[in-house]
Amino acid sequence: MAQYLLAHDLGTSGNKATLFDVDGTMVASRTSAYETNFFNTNWAEQSPADWWRAVCDSSQGLLTDVDAGDVAAVALSGQMMGCLPVDKEGRPLRPSIIYCDQRATAEADRLIETIGPEAFYAIVGHRVSASYSIEKLMWLKANEPEVYGATACMLNAKDYVNYRLTGRIATDFSDASGTNAFDLNTFAWSEPVLAAAGVDAAMLPDPCASTDVLGTVTAAAAKATGLKEGTPVAVGGGDGSCAAVGVGCTRPGMAYGYVGSSSWIAMASEKPIVDEQMRTMNWAHVVPGYLHPAGTMQTAGAAYQWARNQICLAELAEADARGVSAYELIDEQIAQSPPGANGLVFLPYLLGERTPWWNPNARGAFVGLTLAHTRGDILRAVLEGVTYNLCIIADILRSHVPFDSLTVIGGGAKSPIWRQMMADVTGCRVQKLSVLEEATSMGAAVTAGVAAGVFGDFDVVQRFIGVDEVHQPGPEAVKQYDKIKPIFENCYRALVDVYEQLAGL
Repeated sequence: MAQYLLAHDLGTSGNKATLFDVDGTMVASRTSAYETNFFNTNWAEQSPADWWRAVCDSSQGLLTDVDAGDVAAVALSGQMMGCLPVDKEGRPLRPSIIYCDQRATAEADRLIETIGPEAFYAIVGHRVSASYSIEKLMWLKANEPEVYGATACMLNAKDYVNYRLTGRIATDFSDASGTNAFDLNTFAWSEPVLAAAGVDAAMLPDPCASTDVLGTVTAAAAKATGLKEGTPVAVGGGDGSCAAVGVGCTRPGMAYGYVGSSSWIAMASEKPIVDEQMRTMNWAHVVPGYLHPAGTMQTAGAAYQWARNQICLAELAEADARGVSAYELIDEQIAQSPPGANGLVFLPYLLGERTPWWNPNARGAFVGLTLAHTRGDILRAVLEGVTYNLCIIADILRSHVPFDSLTVIGGGAKSPIWRQMMADVTGCRVQKLSVLEEATSMGAAVTAGVAAGVFGDFDVVQRFIGVDEVHQPGPEAVKQYDKIKPIFENCYRALVDVYEQLAGL
């Protein structure tokens, strides 16, 4: 009897293959790296051949000690918002333009002029941006007409690998919602957006549920990966939506926060959250019938890492000598500063900002420094600044769908001081999972299990996850932070004109 589920997570730096048994235990994990070609300042491309090689290598590595016939199903999650043009045989016509590529700014401007920002947001649940797939496809049409003319379909990363596994082309609703051409009100490609983009709908793959079985592993794919021919392959989903499943965020009223270099807060809902200021965004969930609203900030853990590298040279040296993490020593400094960092505020906008300000010219700043402030105050202010910004995102989302609990994952969730700070600033119960780095793979594995009929529904994910620690908001800290949160927002607004002046230098 089949007893394993194989998940692949096609990330920015490599593919992570993870094998779970049907009881929710992670059996093994393998990562296979690949390169990103960064050039022309803000262009970024990857080779789809590298994706396929990584999937083959990591699959073979996992299956050396497991009978491939015991794998019940396979599912992929993957980086979203890409643009890989393929011909009618499914062969890539050029490298994939990935999510962080910003070359399509002129195309984004054209969409805004044609449709208008508010109308566009109401259709697709996102702002117009060069980050998304349809703007990138418009760029191909304008700048590489021969490639565009030969393009039969535009794919995202997981969709291309699915094609290599099964010989069939499709996408799922979550990846479709990351193209900026998918109507979240009708769950179909948007005719007004495609008309404004000048793109033929036939160039976009058929969207379907993440839990549909796309096909089965072909003989050629079985030989390349080590999987058994005929193994079911689910359509799968985008990485953000799969991560939501992996933390148990599968029904309305459940929310989670990912704290890595960047950070986001997301939730499940029955309909798009239409924010009047267009601060948040909406994705389709891999859980059928639900959406996955979110708000994302640029530098969360990256701001903490910056503080470590620039301010904490002594802690870095001591940590190296003692064989411990420098962050443990930094947290000891932070613990000596009270909530509010003795009146010091940090704006964590070291790489511009998305939610809530959508200002690429925003900069970082310390406001309120005095001779009395200590290194502990400075370091606490950095974490508090990130957390204040995350709280703004949480407040936007819960003004539409209330929640009082927040599950946190990612590297930043390892810090107990930061987790308690999140509870105190947001007023939510904050819980840390026992597995912090495997949520996306876990979500893909559960998707595979539901698709193959191994699981009845996504609630089974509760079997997969465990809660290690829970932090309740502290009443006194909550009072202090409630005083400072509006000051934090005022600090940003007071500096907007300064940011514009600095951008002109």
